[in-house]
Amino acid sequence: MPTLILVRHGRSTANTAGVLAGWTPGVALDERGAAQAAALPARLAQLPLAAAVTSPLQRCQETLAPLLEARPGLPLHAEERIGECHYGQWSGRKLKELSDEPLMEVVQRHPSAAAFPGGESIRAMQARAVDAVHDWNARMESAHGADAVYLMCSHGDIIKSLVADALGLHLDLFQRVSVEPCSVTAIRYTPLRPFLVRLGDTGDFGSLVPREELSGGQAAEAAVGGGAGAP
Repeated sequence: MPTLILVRHGRSTANTAGVLAGWTPGVALDERGAAQAAALPARLAQLPLAAAVTSPLQRCQETLAPLLEARPGLPLHAEERIGECHYGQWSGRKLKELSDEPLMEVVQRHPSAAAFPGGESIRAMQARAVDAVHDWNARMESAHGADAVYLMCSHGDIIKSLVADALGLHLDLFQRVSVEPCSVTAIRYTPLRPFLVRLGDTGDFGSLVPREELSGGQAAEAAVGGGAGAP
């Protein structure tokens, strides 16, 4: 079965503004995000990618643009099921403001019970993303063989939920996974089980340096939407 390369989009203007973007239109990569995207082709140069699949949102499409330019003819497919979580009434709001909402504690501690007002539940988000991966695995294997390698460009919470599924983790534990902007996660699927072979690889260890602004309770909170990564 295929190997799936999961790429989170590069840092966006919403990430740096501390806004939960969701499906809000017009959210682009910021300057750093564009630089992260420009470096992606070299990072993936050794991989014989059969195809790229992307969330339809602008920040994912912009992340893949340099890779597609570097690999003329690489098939590109849009897939709504790996689009960002539908945060409903939370979309476009500041994360600092949302931290005071009672629902945020549920999102942090018991995400399998969390449903966003006017949006979807985290369980539904994971289910559609997992279904999409299974469908694309079958499609890639049929077209390119069992050793196919293909890429999906998606979003932090989507990728975290796919990692949890691959590891057999309850969804309530998915907040323990960290996926920074433009990080690469790889899952090799087999008939018996998936293998997580890379997780959140950016090639940059700067994000591991302790930061003063992340201490105490702040350090324990998972960044809804994936966060902005290292400064």
